[in-house]
Amino acid sequence: MCRTGLLKDGVEVCYLMGMGEEMLEIVDSEGRVIGRASRAEIHGDNRLLHRVVHVIVVNHSGDILLQKRSVNKDVAPGRWDTSVGGHVDAGETVEFALRREMREELGIIGGNTRFMYTYIHTNPYESELVFSYECLHEGPFDFSTEEIEEVRFWPLQEIEETLGKGILSDNFEEEFRRYLGFLSGRRTSGKEPGSI
Repeated sequence: MCRTGLLKDGVEVCYLMGMGEEMLEIVDSEGRVIGRASRAEIHGDNRLLHRVVHVIVVNHSGDILLQKRSVNKDVAPGRWDTSVGGHVDAGETVEFALRREMREELGIIGGNTRFMYTYIHTNPYESELVFSYECLHEGPFDFSTEEIEEVRFWPLQEIEETLGKGILSDNFEEEFRRYLGFLSGRRTSGKEPGSI
């Protein structure tokens, strides 16, 4: 069953009721909920801004854990990506989605996390309001083999040398540049990479 509603800027959205589809909240640039739509509708219409969480998992050396996305994923199949990334489902808080995604993707329960920054990522396919966190964790990782082919820690220099070569997801390349800026600010405040 489908119910259509009109949102800002003339964007029409179909609300699926009881169909078992993943529902996401459409938000404004401040994160205020202005509607709901199915994942299928949101992916493919970059006018529909939705919330996602990203977690950059680091070890004590400051290396970043990356996941190699399954070739079956609809976004960036087979590419190396942010340690953890996922949608904030309808009705969830960002913090709940953060913990759920860490558990589902890497088997991390709890974990020492801290909020870093938020930004809007837009491409021809979708627009995301990203909430980025950092988590200090050495492993082991019990990752989801349905979504992830492999995980491993990458030194920052190796990531920098791989940028722009089609190995990393576009989303992660943008995230990495923001993360380096965050690290630069942390160094000026006296904290080293890998410390939370």
